[in-house]
Amino acid sequence: MSNGKNYITPEGLAKLKAEYHELFHVERPKLVEVVAWAASNGDRSENADYQYGKRRMREIDRRVHFLRNRIEDAEVVDPKTMSSVTVLFSATVTLSNEDGEELVYQIVGEDEFDAKKGRISWKSPVAKALMGKKVGDEVLLIKPAGEEYVTIEKIEYK
Repeated sequence: MSNGKNYITPEGLAKLKAEYHELFHVERPKLVEVVAWAASNGDRSENADYQYGKRRMREIDRRVHFLRNRIEDAEVVDPKTMSSVTVLFSATVTLSNEDGEELVYQIVGEDEFDAKKGRISWKSPVAKALMGKKVGDEVLLIKPAGEEYVTIEKIEYK
């Protein structure tokens, strides 16, 4: 997978679009009204509503610009349409470690990872170690807590 693409699942893209819509079509217009009202109150140098509003508007504009670029560069990969015997983007991989504990990871886009839910970015060291591997392969995972050998038990695209 190329580093220039923004691989993302349909769920992840929907979340980016929802955040973009909320910021651009809901929050920003309300803020414009507040800033216009605050500006009409006179001296802007000591007007906290005006200063905060302008700062928040710059933050929103930066985030909207970032989201627009991520959405435009999105390469949507729907796991429901995938089928492979190897680990690819969007795979849900079940692993077992040396202690017999089961670990489950779904490989997702950079904008949608959530380690607590087992959703890891395809650019993470763990995902990179798993990519291209098959059921039964033993893989060395390098995690913040240390190294761990795991065996791939199951690969699903769901």
